[in-house]
Amino acid sequence: MRLTTNRLLLIVATCLSVAHAAPPAKVTVATDASSWPNFRNGHELRGVAGAALPENLQLLWSQPIPDGMVYTSAAAVIGGRVYASTLGGELLCLDLKTGKKLWRYLSAPKPEPDTFIPGFPAAPTVSEETVYVGDEDGVFHAIDRKTGKKRWVWKTQAEVNSSAAVVGNRVIFGSYDANLYCLDAKTGKKVWTFQTADRINGSPAIAGNYTFVTGCDQHLRMINIKTGKQEKDMALGSFMIASPAIVGDMLYVGTHDGEFLAVNWKKQEVTWRYSDPQKMQPYHASAAILGDRIVVGCQDKRVHCIDRKTGKRLWVFATRAQVNSSPVIAGNRVYFGSADRNIYAVELKSGKPVWKFRGKSDFNAAPSVAGGRLLIGSEGTQARLLCFGAK
Repeated sequence: MRLTTNRLLLIVATCLSVAHAAPPAKVTVATDASSWPNFRNGHELRGVAGAALPENLQLLWSQPIPDGMVYTSAAAVIGGRVYASTLGGELLCLDLKTGKKLWRYLSAPKPEPDTFIPGFPAAPTVSEETVYVGDEDGVFHAIDRKTGKKRWVWKTQAEVNSSAAVVGNRVIFGSYDANLYCLDAKTGKKVWTFQTADRINGSPAIAGNYTFVTGCDQHLRMINIKTGKQEKDMALGSFMIASPAIVGDMLYVGTHDGEFLAVNWKKQEVTWRYSDPQKMQPYHASAAILGDRIVVGCQDKRVHCIDRKTGKRLWVFATRAQVNSSPVIAGNRVYFGSADRNIYAVELKSGKPVWKFRGKSDFNAAPSVAGGRLLIGSEGTQARLLCFGAK
């Protein structure tokens, strides 16, 4: 069993040890309420669903998932199918309505005896034809969405925790080998690579013809998708495990040092910093943003709602353990998991709790919302992927 706590400690330790010609890109963003194609439902990584969920959610089905799903993961949904990557090295395709298993893809079809096959720590990204996901051994996989058959693989030099962004005919992702990769989405051939100064843990955000990446080198980098050249580089003073979210000229991301930052990426200025001096705990969850509200989980066991314009606190919601699960906004509610083994729904406006489900293990993965269903995976030996909706 691979535990999130151990994985987080390893990530933090390794970061600290190092931290002293295609056509113009056409970006496709999820707006369909029936789908959730990548980690945060769209290239700008805002974590907002296309529609609200039923008020009284009921458990519709659950599916065992080997070793579970961690904080960098979430299920993807497209075409009535659910795609879930697990730390047990399985990519599962399930029927959204019934939870029935349609196919299973293994990171290593013929593992050595008495060894783990490489797990999938990242969320899958799904296009019309292909599922993309990286594994713990640094292999990036492209799998046929309908059949579960391998299309191609690309080998990096270290673990891939980053979920991919598909932009036109290109697929972009980061690796612990400190490189940002851009490959041909159909063939897997390299288009370009960009080397940073340390591990890339989060997923790349996309705005226009640029991709934005943060990581253990403490920098925010803006890379031209067409050329692979760095156009802006801004030191942020702390390494980042979370993925950034973008709204217009602004980028929002939490740091390991316990600050949440609003950055004007065009001006290369930090507009505001949010923190609680009494509880300076890491932000490893990625933020959800709707209108003027930012919602983000923290290892201080709380979920924070921040005014996007001023950086002032609007409300906090306390759980009994770390919140590494990245919140999702659906309608006027916020959904997230906690290491206290609960899944919560609170009002976006006030933070008032409106729904809760008690599970048997920690919920550190991010929820997904599609087709009137809420999906979230737990972790550990009793891990399951749960699907909620109206009965």
